[in-house]
Amino acid sequence: MEIELKLFATLGRHLPATAKRNAVRIEIPAESTAYDVIDAHGIDRDEAFMVVRNGVFMPPQQRASEALCEGDVLVIWPPVAGG
Repeated sequence: MEIELKLFATLGRHLPATAKRNAVRIEIPAESTAYDVIDAHGIDRDEAFMVVRNGVFMPPQQRASEALCEGDVLVIWPPVAGG
């Protein structure tokens, strides 16, 4: 199935060169979780600080247990600091 993956800030380095506007459409196996996608792209789970699925925050327990669906948009930000 296909989803859209968006990675921001320092996580952008995990996107392929073909990505546009920090986003890429990817094929994933059915029943994949957010952590499956995170792991497959070489992102350390500690770096995936904020994970949002279709505009809704996913707490860590959902990232491991909730299967993604065709057409989902998965957005991930690293921890950020500043003022």
